[in-house]
Amino acid sequence: MINKLILASNSGIRFTILKNNNYDVKQYSSGVDEDEIKLSLIYNGATPLQIAKNLAELKANRVSSKFLNDIVIGADQTLDLNGKNIDKPKNLEDAKNILHNLNNQTHMLHSAICVSRAGSMISHFHDTCLLKMKKLSDKEILNYLEKIELETMLKYGVYQIEGLGKNLFEKIDGDIDSIQGLPMKQLKPYLDKLS
Repeated sequence: MINKLILASNSGIRFTILKNNNYDVKQYSSGVDEDEIKLSLIYNGATPLQIAKNLAELKANRVSSKFLNDIVIGADQTLDLNGKNIDKPKNLEDAKNILHNLNNQTHMLHSAICVSRAGSMISHFHDTCLLKMKKLSDKEILNYLEKIELETMLKYGVYQIEGLGKNLFEKIDGDIDSIQGLPMKQLKPYLDKLS
């Protein structure tokens, strides 16, 4: 059973999920340029799920190569609307456009994890959740955006399901840890068996 982990990310929510599951966690940023890699993957025809898996593996392996004896967790998440990857907004106008595109639509949220040791992947998992956004008026979208800190939105995306973002949805089909970016239902049993 593995109890000590390195999370290849500065994500506060992923760190909290691991701590809440009784793991002794340290964080170390991978330094991966996600935007550049996403562009390359999209150019080569990668699906949103493939993008999440590739980024999770790259982050985990990069940090694992610096901490050869430790178990390193890399994670990534992509928002998939009809097969198209929807990125985090770059500004308020971008956030408004993303919410208009998601409005009254069902999208997929892919959460991928890579477990690495000695610089190489030893296992990986993913979970896909379905979220159906309510039909919102322009005013409701603007009201929501006014309540959310722009810095938070640019960092985590147009909605945070653990906060006000849950009010945007008509239906949420999936595990809350996965929706927040870390599919623990797959990861925890694996780590419990690992030595």
